[in-house]
Amino acid sequence: MNLVQSLERQMAKPNVNIPELQPGDIVKVHVRIVEGDRERIQVFQGTIIRLRKGGVNTNFTVRRVASNGIGVERTFLLYSPRIDKIEVVRHSKVRRAQLYFMRDRRGKAARLKELRK
Repeated sequence: MNLVQSLERQMAKPNVNIPELQPGDIVKVHVRIVEGDRERIQVFQGTIIRLRKGGVNTNFTVRRVASNGIGVERTFLLYSPRIDKIEVVRHSKVRRAQLYFMRDRRGKAARLKELRK
């Protein structure tokens, strides 16, 4: 059995640690990092600027602003065994599927309006 087939089997029973995601959501992604023989969990918090659906190959890109205003983007496979869990901090109101314009925004202009339900 190859990796794709095993992931398709896992998709048949949904992971409770993966909520519904949308572009504009601010999320905390808990990622397993392997350093030598040790393993730890690192949290990456930021805004989802892209969500590409494709069954097993579904991936999303999270952008955060690190120190000194440097933007850091990281792409994750949604059904990766490296992802421990995903927490949605808040939903934002957006009118686009890909939020690439956020790369050019600085300061207050980079804020998104919160979606209240």
